[in-house]
Amino acid sequence: MGILYGISVGTGDPELITMKGLKILQSAPIVAFPAGIGNKPGIAAQIVADWLKPEQKTVALDFPYVQDLDILTQAWRQGATRVWQYLENNQNVAFACEGDVSFYSTFTYLAQTLKEMYPQAQIETIPGVSSPFAAAAALGIPLTIREQRLAILPALYRVSELELALSWAETIVLLKVSSVYNQVWQILAQYGLLHQAMVVERASTPFQVIYRDLSDRPDLELSYFSLLIINNLTLT
Repeated sequence: MGILYGISVGTGDPELITMKGLKILQSAPIVAFPAGIGNKPGIAAQIVADWLKPEQKTVALDFPYVQDLDILTQAWRQGATRVWQYLENNQNVAFACEGDVSFYSTFTYLAQTLKEMYPQAQIETIPGVSSPFAAAAALGIPLTIREQRLAILPALYRVSELELALSWAETIVLLKVSSVYNQVWQILAQYGLLHQAMVVERASTPFQVIYRDLSDRPDLELSYFSLLIINNLTLT
C-alpha cells in the first residue's frame, strides 16, 4: 500500500522546503495539492513547480473557500477518494501543503477524512515553515525572547479575542487579518499599540509587502495572505 505524505512546502519561497520534504516530494509518483481559483495554479502548486520531475503525475484537489461544513465535508471525501485510488495501487502520494501541515492546514482535514474512510491508510507528515515564522524573518525580529508569551489567533474568526490576548501575551500574531483589519486597527489605537504593530503580506514570496508602524494606516487594503504582528508588549 502506498503512503500519503503531507509535505510542508513553506510560505512561498521554494527554498524554504526542508531537505526531507524535498526528497519525499521528488520521489513520489503522485503529487497532489489544493486546486487554485479560476483555473490558476494554487500557491502550493506554484511553490513546488520547479522541483517536480516530468514523469510525476500532479493531482489538483478541489477544496472550496467556503464555511459551509456540508460542502467542505463533501470536498474532503472526494479528495480522500481520489488519493485512495493511488494508495491502494501501491503508489505514494505527496500532498504539497503551503506553510506547515499541522498549522491551520487543509491537509489535516484530508488526512482525517482519509483515515475515517479507509482506516488502513498510512499517513506521514513532514514539518516546515509556517507564516508567523516567515513573517518574523522578513521583519528581522524575534517572535519571542526569554520568558515572553506568544498568542497566535485566526483573526478571521476570533477578532473578539484580541483584547483578551492583549492582557497576557507579549507578542500576538493575527492570521489572515485582511477582512477584520479596520476593527483590529481601532482596538490597537485604543490600546496605544499602533507603533508596535506590523503587517506582512505574502511573506517570503516575490510579492511580499511590509508595513511597519500602523499609526497612519487605518484603511490598508490587504490581500488574503496577510498577517499582523504586535511585538514586545508592556503588560500592566
